[in-house]
Amino acid sequence: MSHIPANPRRRRLVMAGTAMATAPALFNIARAQGGPIKIGFPVPLTGAFSAEAQDQVRAAELAVKEWNAAGGHKGQMCELLVRDTKLNPGEAATRTLELIEKDKVNFVVGSLSAATQLSINAVTRERKVLYNSISQSDTINEAKDWSLYTFHEALNPHLTAGAVGRYAFPKFGKRVVYLTADYAYGHEMVRGFQRAGQSLGMQTLADIRHPLGTADYSAFLPRIQALKPDILVLCNFGRDLVNSAKQATDFGIKQTTKIIAPVLLFTSRLAGGADAFEGVLGGTSYYWGMEDKIPSAKKFNDAFRKAYNGAVPSDYGALGYAGIRSVLQAVKDADSLDSQRVAIALRQLRYDWYKGPQFYRKCDHQSVQSVVIVESKSKGMKDKNDVFNVLAIEAPDEKNLRTCEEMGHKVTT
Repeated sequence: MSHIPANPRRRRLVMAGTAMATAPALFNIARAQGGPIKIGFPVPLTGAFSAEAQDQVRAAELAVKEWNAAGGHKGQMCELLVRDTKLNPGEAATRTLELIEKDKVNFVVGSLSAATQLSINAVTRERKVLYNSISQSDTINEAKDWSLYTFHEALNPHLTAGAVGRYAFPKFGKRVVYLTADYAYGHEMVRGFQRAGQSLGMQTLADIRHPLGTADYSAFLPRIQALKPDILVLCNFGRDLVNSAKQATDFGIKQTTKIIAPVLLFTSRLAGGADAFEGVLGGTSYYWGMEDKIPSAKKFNDAFRKAYNGAVPSDYGALGYAGIRSVLQAVKDADSLDSQRVAIALRQLRYDWYKGPQFYRKCDHQSVQSVVIVESKSKGMKDKNDVFNVLAIEAPDEKNLRTCEEMGHKVTT
């Protein structure tokens, strides 16, 4: 016979403790039943990456619209809850916590910064809510930051910089200067280039770091020119990429030096113009001009054009589309809204939403995918969106990623 506390106050405390212990399970059950499938979408709608973030929202909304038009999952529709992270890790964590606890989202997709995605992941991991990141990071896949619920739809810096380095370094010389945004994205890109360059005998003359959101690069350019590099790598993003490319061009750096970028953004090229980016080479996860050779790209582009008055999707915009579609497909495959079941289904997924075959590596949930090498056009453009020549496409290959063991994951054979 079990002992029942005689003291009424003690009895109430025991009952309250039991209720608290079961509350998370009841919360998850309640969140998983009835109503729409809610996906939180925290991105920096304000700040230096706002143009890219707004395109992510448009593409994510297209994915949700297509899902709902197809009937959802057994009639259950999807709702996208967009929140502004303001490109601030603390703000990103706060908005994500609100999405989970107040708005009762089932899953989270989003981010557009190496720093904000780690803060979002810390919140979702703690609460066992699936998160699919759509911004570049090496760290998020490492064992110390990773969990069953952590997925990375975007390229990572090791893969991106490695692909660009393997293409560009043998062609343009061995002396390199890096102009680097002083945060995780920039640092990880430099590391990726340097590792790719080791076997090629590349020489780093300098890694010159600048604050995120720098407007004036005049203090850095004379030093870069004096070093006489064969290659200048712009390891920055968004407005920083636009401003540094413009000012390096105006300063005459291109006369003696090839400028490359790990991520040559479609939005930055449009904002900076043909002259500023003339001859600049870089990598990208996607370019709409691939539609002539990749059927899924044509299908995605046509749907985006129809939805947004003839506009074409950007590289980071496409990640918003894929990040949402992958999670929703996993909901169907799992026949569940439980994050653990959906995560198990997602790690089995092989998909082609917009750029060719992709899949998530089992050990760290990194999306294994192609890297596109492009060069900016300045002549012969068919229209305002015809801004890149596709020089090469590095096929998806796990061998181009860091090993699971290097990232701290225990791998059993």
